[in-house]
Amino acid sequence: MRDLFFKDLGWKLFSLFLAAAIWLTVNRILHESIMTLPDANVRTVTYDNLPITVVSAVADVRAFHVAPLSVKVTVTGPASAMNTLQADQLHATVSVGVAALTHGQLVPVEISPPSSVAVTSIEPDKVLVIVPAVPEKKP
Repeated sequence: MRDLFFKDLGWKLFSLFLAAAIWLTVNRILHESIMTLPDANVRTVTYDNLPITVVSAVADVRAFHVAPLSVKVTVTGPASAMNTLQADQLHATVSVGVAALTHGQLVPVEISPPSSVAVTSIEPDKVLVIVPAVPEKKP
């Protein structure tokens, strides 16, 4: 009976350690996959025709234009926030910055949602910026 417990004690302890490590790994993987399941309190809403605002430097007074004029935005967030979210709380902007833009450059669209809301998609994610000619100075 004594040999049943103490014979190959090293292999038995190693097997016990290996079984515990496998159980902990599988338990962690299952816990992570449960945490990433969609929550019943999460809603997704799509807003069509969200107008794009062009943001440029204060010194640049040219009238930039974009094509298309609006984007389709899909946002996700808690149901409580999504029930009260209005389209005017989302701001689509295109920053032309200080860098000189060449005619017909594609610029990424940025969305500014409320803090509890996440942007999941923007269609199109880049828009064409039409740069007007710089007015010539008359002597």
